[in-house]
Amino acid sequence: QVQLVESGGGLVQAGGSLRLSCVVPISMHSLNNMGWYRQTPGRQRELVAVKSSGSSTHYLDSVRGRFTISEDNAKGRVYLQMNSLKPEDTAMYYCYVDQRVEGLTYNYWGRGTQVTVSS
Repeated sequence: QVQLVESGGGLVQAGGSLRLSCVVPISMHSLNNMGWYRQTPGRQRELVAVKSSGSSTHYLDSVRGRFTISEDNAKGRVYLQMNSLKPEDTAMYYCYVDQRVEGLTYNYWGRGTQVTVSS
């Protein structure tokens, strides 16, 4: 079972920055998409940022211009740089990748890292 591992969450004041990191224990070159989701209690998990193998990116409207997704293939990591953080960004953040192997798509998730933004 492939398990992604996130880190970098924490408590930060509004206006501050955090960089989330996700260790991906499989070949980055085999991935279709890599991304970050977030979830708060009582709400559905929402897509924050996603990057495809073709390098196109998509961001949640409320984070566009403040968050940036990137990857380091050599280190096997996916990052989410979060700037100008707002209290409404408070959530558990999850790393996600999907991999296509012999016509089948496999989805992998991390256990999450908590981000709390104080006002």
